Amino acid sequence: MNDELFEELLESVREGGAILRGEKAPARRFVIPTPDVKQIREGYRLSQSEFAALLGVSIKTLQNWEQGRRTPRGAARVLLQVAARHPQSVWDVVEPAIR
Repeated sequence: MNDELFEELLESVREGGAILRGEKAPARRFVIPTPDVKQIREGYRLSQSEFAALLGVSIKTLQNWEQGRRTPRGAARVLLQVAARHPQSVWDVVEPAIR
């Protein structure tokens, strides 16, 4: 690695440290809105138990999401975003397993 690239990398690490310590604002932030689980489910016209089975989560988990006691995180959050924007893709993947 040449000196110029090393200095650039070092400056980037220092900037990251300053952001973590709150000394500097990040250049950009990614905010992913919390999905409206009930609205997504109603769009599929499925009961809570059917939608929970479709997503591979327990009905209690789905109820907690819908009632705001918990928030979907990680892969579940991404799956809900896909389910909201591309319902046919979800059906294409899940439907063969139902048969």
